[in-house]
Amino acid sequence: MGQEHLVTIPAYVTVRQLAQLMNTSPIDVIKELMNNGVMANINQQIDYDTAAIVASEMGFEPLEEAPLVAEEVSEDVLRPLWERLYAHEDPAHLKNRPPVVTILGHVDHGKTSLLDAIRQTDVVGGEVGGITQHMGAYQVMHRDRKITFLDTPGHEAFTAMRARGAHTTDIAVLVVAADDGLMPQTIEALNHARAARVPIIVALNKIDKPTAQPDVVRKQLSEVGLTPDDWGGDTLCVPVSAKKKIGLDDLLEAIILVADSHEIKANPDRPAVGTVLESKLDRSRGATATVLVQNGTLHIGDALVAGTIHGRVRQLLDESREPIEEAGPSTPVIVLGLSEVPSAGDLFEVVPSDRVARALAAERLEAQTVEVACPTITLDDLSACIQQGKVKELNLIIKVDVQGSIEPIVTSLQRLGNEDLKVNVIHAAAGSINESDINLAIASQAIIVGFQATIDPSVRRVAESKGIDVRIYDIIYKLVDEINLALKGLLGPTYVEKVVGWAEVRQIFDIPKVGQIAGCIVRDGEARRSARARVFRNKQEIHQGYIASLRRFEKDARSVRSGFECGIGLEDFHEFHVGDVIQFYVKEREEQAATND
Repeated sequence: MGQEHLVTIPAYVTVRQLAQLMNTSPIDVIKELMNNGVMANINQQIDYDTAAIVASEMGFEPLEEAPLVAEEVSEDVLRPLWERLYAHEDPAHLKNRPPVVTILGHVDHGKTSLLDAIRQTDVVGGEVGGITQHMGAYQVMHRDRKITFLDTPGHEAFTAMRARGAHTTDIAVLVVAADDGLMPQTIEALNHARAARVPIIVALNKIDKPTAQPDVVRKQLSEVGLTPDDWGGDTLCVPVSAKKKIGLDDLLEAIILVADSHEIKANPDRPAVGTVLESKLDRSRGATATVLVQNGTLHIGDALVAGTIHGRVRQLLDESREPIEEAGPSTPVIVLGLSEVPSAGDLFEVVPSDRVARALAAERLEAQTVEVACPTITLDDLSACIQQGKVKELNLIIKVDVQGSIEPIVTSLQRLGNEDLKVNVIHAAAGSINESDINLAIASQAIIVGFQATIDPSVRRVAESKGIDVRIYDIIYKLVDEINLALKGLLGPTYVEKVVGWAEVRQIFDIPKVGQIAGCIVRDGEARRSARARVFRNKQEIHQGYIASLRRFEKDARSVRSGFECGIGLEDFHEFHVGDVIQFYVKEREEQAATND
């Protein structure tokens, strides 16, 4: 076979990526998979053997891509973004830059009050409550040293930015009320900061209150691994009062001390790169974006690309909305001159010309894919990545029904693995699985493991759309055994698909404010409200998704058996034709066979 028909395929590839490798339509690839008995959507992953069969059937000679070197992948992923931004810089060009700080903590422990108090002591930022309320970032001066603060609503927004690939924070300040102590949301914020691998400073707030018990809180901090420095630990714990403005200078001094110890640097004498913090469409100025310069210096007239948006810097505004000529590392600045509004969390970079910016933006828009060391965040595929040496750490988020279940589960999991591969529990808490957990899993490439925990259907749909694996167990030893199998690279497919029924569309109803409802008769098995559905027309699949409604006459139904009529509505599908066939299927857990060492 000629050289032009060779195609190099990685161990795991999505249907879309396989189509791109062969320069063909994803629809053709899906059809070929169906011909071989494999039902897959455009974003679903298939292994090399399956992809190779499809490639051969379509006239290509498949070659397996060599696996990545584990050390290279692991070391790069564990490094903070700001280190990677200057990894190839000449050390002689690197200079200290202001640290970028995010304040996290429980909702009632004084995060906003502390930010306001610091802002009022600022001799650089100007009038209190001005542009900072709209900009989301501002700088203060402490002993001739600048510090940049990001004004985020909470750890959820902090992690949502990380989920989009943005790593803006150098230091996290965890605010804990001296009269209240550690709360569940405090622990959650702590785990989010640890997952981001940033140093943590504790601000012990409200020490002016008569009910303050700072030593009790210090003991609680020690129990979660944040032993204060005055107790012999390595965590700086600064007593403050935002209300009385006590200890603010000590807190700023602690931030400078941590920044110096971590040698936070950048090269100001190069084209700028950084992150979009906020963006909006201004009536008079057009598309504007607040960006944080993380390396290099941004100048008026620079051509840049932010995600899939390009532009040329027409004007730069500082946090007081005053025009400036340039913005160096760690400087938040408003940029005018973009073609459209970019997304928060997008990385931006200065490029040589407008032509390069437009071409790069167009290329990214067409691709819309992000390549990572291990392409998915599912336990099954991660097991394969472990076998190939691509993963050295299994990140887990644990959610349980009651607090007492956390310790035995975490202890059992942390005993698994070895020096080369270990379990890292980045967050463990009681309660239902929520969107904050999903964002943390995306940002940390983690698996969510629930023990008798609940998950709302809407949250599960978000997890599935983002490719996050959520596994719920009711027996601890099954949970531990499955994680152990994954660590050994022995875990096989966990879920199998089972068709539970078929229905034929006989009539179509357009219901105001509801959409299209298909009047059907169930031909085989049963229609289930909890199942998923595929729509076939002339034996070709045209839609796959969730069931929005299942009704028998005027009443909602959980299931409708064969031979009975019903009304069916599907999410995001309103193009039924008479004669369409609806397949109902569920995914059931396949029990793993016992494996002996």
